[in-house]
Amino acid sequence: MNSVSLIGRLTRDPDIRYGAGSQTAVARFSIAIDRGKDKNGEDRGADFPTIVCFGKTAELVERYLTKGRLVGIQGRIQTGKYEKDGRTIYTTDILADRVEFLDWGDRNEGEGGGAKQKSAQPKSESQVPEGFGALTDDDIPF
Repeated sequence: MNSVSLIGRLTRDPDIRYGAGSQTAVARFSIAIDRGKDKNGEDRGADFPTIVCFGKTAELVERYLTKGRLVGIQGRIQTGKYEKDGRTIYTTDILADRVEFLDWGDRNEGEGGGAKQKSAQPKSESQVPEGFGALTDDDIPF
């Protein structure tokens, strides 16, 4: 079984490219995953895996994610290798089947005309869509 679930923050903005023949979007980015602390309370560092996603997921990632955003990733590990300057370079990537946007950051970010302007932000919890009523804790049966 090859399955991985990760939560981390983007270390850089996603890089998106399109396949020459198929025009399929391919997005690459890396996330920082904190290793936590050891038994003495010392920081154990972080891991920085490269995430690769395809198609509509890649387009959404490029459109809505920027450096620092918290994401959840589900996918699989894939290793590979290539030659560069006579040396063999080994790679390990996470091929994402699913990318969950876990935070949306500042709602006003990007409204200064930036290239990565965020247009689709989730509604605040205090806003109730038209035709619906607000819920209280007493309305929830569990």
